[in-house]
Amino acid sequence: MHYPEPIAKLIDSFMKLPGIGPKTAARLAFYVIDMEEDDVLEFGRALVNAKRQLIYCSECLNITDRDPCFICNDSTRDRSTICVVQEPRDVIAMEKMKDYRGLYHVLHGVISPVDGIGPEDIKVAELIKRLENEEIQEVIIATNPTIEGEATAMYLSRLIKPAGVKTTRIAHGLPMGGDLEYADEVTLSKAMEGRREL
Repeated sequence: MHYPEPIAKLIDSFMKLPGIGPKTAARLAFYVIDMEEDDVLEFGRALVNAKRQLIYCSECLNITDRDPCFICNDSTRDRSTICVVQEPRDVIAMEKMKDYRGLYHVLHGVISPVDGIGPEDIKVAELIKRLENEEIQEVIIATNPTIEGEATAMYLSRLIKPAGVKTTRIAHGLPMGGDLEYADEVTLSKAMEGRREL
């Protein structure tokens, strides 16, 4: 269907977001058109402000509105431990758990030769530099349990261990409340590998 140009541009803009196809983009565009003008302006300002005001922390490379970020600036954090994650949203997931009190390092991706992404394309060099300058005793690698996440974890482990820093990997396995019969073979295998004594 042929839309008026302003609607077509709005639909195209929504389709640039991950997971938004043509139907959802059209639905969102028409929803915006029906919104009050003040709400649309506020929505637009929020988008522009997020893009203009957010920066990356010079220490952990997490997304923040001040440098260093509130986690790196928190003197109560355990500065001997760094948890390495793929993306800024992973820091938020770890913080929701409220159990981890160390520092973070955000890689901004994973190694993926198929996609042409090598170690030089993510924030590996910055991590190694931090290990030289800080009193880090343990690096916890918390990349996703995908082929790329595992490859990145193995690469980081080989880089870090020679420096004498303890390197650990978060455990993978069955989610709480999950049933064995519905788990795939890889998940069950990881659950067996990560077993511990009771």
